Amino acid sequence: MESGSAGVSGSPGAMGPGHSALLSALSPEALRFDEDDDLEVFSKDATLNDGSSFSPLMLASPSSMINQIKFEDEPDIKDLFITVDEPECHVTAIETFITYRIATKTTRSEFDSSEFEVRRRYQDFIWLKSKLEDAHPTLIIPPLPEKFIVKGMVERFNDDFIETRRKALHKFLNRIADHPTLTFNDDFKIFLTAQAWELTSHKKQGPGLFSRMGQTLKAVASSVRGVKNRPEEFTELGEYAEAFSQKINVLDKVSQRISKEEKDYYEEMKEYGPIYTLWSASEEELVDPLRGVANCIDKCCKITEALNTKLSCDLIPIIHEYVLYSETLSGVLKRRDQIQAELDAKVDALVSKNADREMLKEEVGKLEDKVECANNALKADWERWAKNMRSDLKDTFVNMADCQINYYEECLATWESLLSSQTCDVNIDASQEDSSEHH
Repeated sequence: MESGSAGVSGSPGAMGPGHSALLSALSPEALRFDEDDDLEVFSKDATLNDGSSFSPLMLASPSSMINQIKFEDEPDIKDLFITVDEPECHVTAIETFITYRIATKTTRSEFDSSEFEVRRRYQDFIWLKSKLEDAHPTLIIPPLPEKFIVKGMVERFNDDFIETRRKALHKFLNRIADHPTLTFNDDFKIFLTAQAWELTSHKKQGPGLFSRMGQTLKAVASSVRGVKNRPEEFTELGEYAEAFSQKINVLDKVSQRISKEEKDYYEEMKEYGPIYTLWSASEEELVDPLRGVANCIDKCCKITEALNTKLSCDLIPIIHEYVLYSETLSGVLKRRDQIQAELDAKVDALVSKNADREMLKEEVGKLEDKVECANNALKADWERWAKNMRSDLKDTFVNMADCQINYYEECLATWESLLSSQTCDVNIDASQEDSSEHH
């Protein structure tokens, strides 16, 4: 779930404000892994973890699955491999955009071939996500990276930005491929296999503008009416999602700040070492110690650069992905409520007797089945998501803890080596002086 310059540069004890902020956010009280590998930091409060109250994190335990709902068709062997690479910039008279190569290898019989290669732009990914949400309104669809990065005014066609987006798009498609239901979606298959003109033709077969406007108006009307009979478990899931969003956003901000401070620290260290080298040129009696310090700082600079890479590549992307997931959780709960609100409206109409009762009874029956399916799908997918979330964040935090330990041990070893060599030189000089005096 990502540096300060006080003290000697690169020294293990030189912890800046960023380090203390992260240690505060990730203190033992805030992050504690119990025997079931639960992340208690993502519980809304202590009451969500006791036996008398529902905890969404409990969904990941097979013994506590709500109504014993699970995906029975989850594949045991991975049979779909997707790679997103080779970004290309395209310039036309009206726009500039990036496309990415999507390479797919599969052993599934429903595919016409075992290998496919297509190119897709960001808008195509947005289309796929929208189609998945339409087809599976109460499944937790993996998030896409944001379209624009406002913070820092990053250039949209900057190499770092393109690479960061490529990695996020790669993860997005592989999250879908690993999902027990989404992986068999027809639009997903078309996205992976259709050539550009075929995909464009397929997109035109979707609902028209007025149909989409009608769906939007229906959703707005449902949200205005609200839900009368929302099950308590989904109210608690909503509270959990809100608490999760607050906590993961704090971790995201702290991680971003630490990453920035570590990069600033690294830049300062690069300027710090050469000063000792220049100083040694004017101090004949201090040449060896000064050059030794310069050498240590150079080594610590490289160690810090490696740590910064780990922060940028391994910590920040995972935490930020779950920031986007928190928005997805809110959206999927709203879509469940819309289905529930539609049922409530039909029930109210049936009670008021203002329409054909037989027709309304049939519609109510269908909507009751739809609500039940939506609820079951959401509960099962929430369980799957919670399990993956805990595994991802635990692995990330443990990995970063190892990285920090290795960082300080390597820096410490560097300075201890200098101290040992200087102490040895002093002892040799002292021994030579004693020998000279004796003779």
